Amino acid sequence: MGRVTERRKVLRIRDGAVSSRPDTLVAEEPLEIRLNGRPLAVTMRTPGDDFALAAGFLVSEGVLATASDLQNIVYCAGATVDGSNTYNVVDVKTSPGVVIPDITLERNVYTTSSCGLCGKASLDAVRTTARHPIADAPALRVEPELLAGLPDRLRAAQRVFDRTGGLHAAALFDEAGELLDVREDVGRHNAVDKLVGRALQSGDLPLSRTILLVSGRASFELAQKAVMAGVPMLAAVSAPSSLAVDLAAETGLTLVGFLRGGSMNVYAGEERIALRAAAARG
Repeated sequence: MGRVTERRKVLRIRDGAVSSRPDTLVAEEPLEIRLNGRPLAVTMRTPGDDFALAAGFLVSEGVLATASDLQNIVYCAGATVDGSNTYNVVDVKTSPGVVIPDITLERNVYTTSSCGLCGKASLDAVRTTARHPIADAPALRVEPELLAGLPDRLRAAQRVFDRTGGLHAAALFDEAGELLDVREDVGRHNAVDKLVGRALQSGDLPLSRTILLVSGRASFELAQKAVMAGVPMLAAVSAPSSLAVDLAAETGLTLVGFLRGGSMNVYAGEERIALRAAAARG
């Protein structure tokens, strides 16, 4: 199986001084996801937690919603001409009776934000497919001071980033700010899928009492993954996209962007932010 990091020779130039040295890079390899034996998608990912990634991806596709929907996941032998196992192809088998949606149609509608379809179609697809409505979850209220401390906790948990500087991260926190899980990947969407997939495998979906923090921007795709997993609050250290804000407002997701230091912007779902009375009046 591929490793999380690899070594490559690099020419280093510092203040005019030239030297040659090995450098640690994050590994990137393709992962083909098959559903009940049929090819479904290929994603470029950092090897590791591949089964969780595949499971989380299928949560966002509306195929899986609980652990009972999943029968098993295996690496596929014979994926190459010589029949060897590259550990880059996984097959997800659903439990008997699980209804498989029109994957091709739904992926074109709402899995990518670059598909060229209108925002209305994308929003409608998520709303009609989500099986863990956020509005049905018990109320969650978080103080801004707690949110402000989460990026430092995420950064402290990024072990591979410290060696490579080239990974995105996603973390789940409980409402008290305790770190529940963190995953890293070359793709920010893969990091979230790994989190959600592990939660599905552990029987923890929906994630109705959690905060999802991502190390980059909050795209529509990440907001969609949060909604499909029943996460009530998504926070990002960078900016959200306009469609992510629209989706948050449509589904009741609390969306926080530019979470840096003591500052943040709340784009939707502000009722979950426990502001002090004086601050709220101001």
